[in-house]
Amino acid sequence: MSDAPPVATRGLVKRYGEIVAVDHVDLTVEPGDVFGYLGPNGAGKTTSLRMMLGLVRPTEGRVELFGRDPLVEGARALDGVAGFVEAPRFYPYLSGRKNLRLLADYDDGDSRSRIEEMLELVELGDRAGDRVGGYSHGMRQRLGIAASLLRQPRLLLLDEPATGLDPAGMRDMRDLVRCASHTPAFTTSRRSTASCDSRPTRTRSPRSRSHSGRHGSGSRRWFPTGRVSRISSLG
Repeated sequence: MSDAPPVATRGLVKRYGEIVAVDHVDLTVEPGDVFGYLGPNGAGKTTSLRMMLGLVRPTEGRVELFGRDPLVEGARALDGVAGFVEAPRFYPYLSGRKNLRLLADYDDGDSRSRIEEMLELVELGDRAGDRVGGYSHGMRQRLGIAASLLRQPRLLLLDEPATGLDPAGMRDMRDLVRCASHTPAFTTSRRSTASCDSRPTRTRSPRSRSHSGRHGSGSRRWFPTGRVSRISSLG
């Protein structure tokens, strides 16, 4: 179990009637990877992420997180996994700090002790006492990263964390993921690698096929975009 990769999907398919949302995706996120999952709106990125979290049942294929199938083992398969799907959600009438305290109460006492550290990491220390309802989109995204890192996860799953941000905000988000580079990360983005000044360690599209070679028992290995240890651009 300890040697299992953070994320592995084999033959992953999701159909809605005649619509194929995700088409036979084989991928592996290795320890230390920042894996970029690229595609336009409607390509199946969020659907793939929901299947990884056990929120949507695959039509075919399987997903394992550290060797555990979320559909079989439920919440135990998500132990050490953090992130957000579509956008982080918070109570708008509470401050950023109080929102994090509520989340920390679901975990051990150590999570609460890291709140101030995480707020400083995402540069929200001076706005932590303000209501989240008054936060900008970028501030809510940064608070989402703080909430994800609060429990010191073994794996981050982030759905388009840089969406809607200006270039400066994208750079800030890139730097935040860089700060968590010891944690494997799977991020989705609607932007292409052609628009990136530098890239994730590996990228993949939900619907593209590759003939980059095979590994294991017939599953495909996808070409890396560079075996760097840290991400320098999310979009």
